[in-house]
Amino acid sequence: MSRVYNPDSAGKERKLLTRGVVLALRELMKQTEANDLTFDLTAYIAMSLGEISQTIDTSVGAWEKRGYWVKADKFRLEWEWANSYSRQMHDALVAEDWAKVAATAAKTAQKFGKVTVPERNHLGTPWVGAWKEFKKAA
Repeated sequence: MSRVYNPDSAGKERKLLTRGVVLALRELMKQTEANDLTFDLTAYIAMSLGEISQTIDTSVGAWEKRGYWVKADKFRLEWEWANSYSRQMHDALVAEDWAKVAATAAKTAQKFGKVTVPERNHLGTPWVGAWKEFKKAA
């Protein structure tokens, strides 16, 4: 019997989201004043960090079924910052506190320091329209 392969795994989703966040952070750091692009970028980062946080339990579930509790707990601890940074970015965006947005973006960039995004990435600009989605969800 062959292995069942899931091409839409939580790990792949997390990898795409982290690359998108890294691209958005690079663009956000170039912004000098708050405009529509700044709102889109900040909303995208906040929502993506929340989605990354949600993928953790899915990834850990398989390890817990096999009894790898230490590995599962270590992975959760490694990613526990994502949910709190998502909330911080969300609150700062709602309050339009750009200093807090910049501080949270800097902390997030430190966490994603080892993430590499190819020069010819296929992600494009995933943050376009994120502000509208953000307002719908709020």
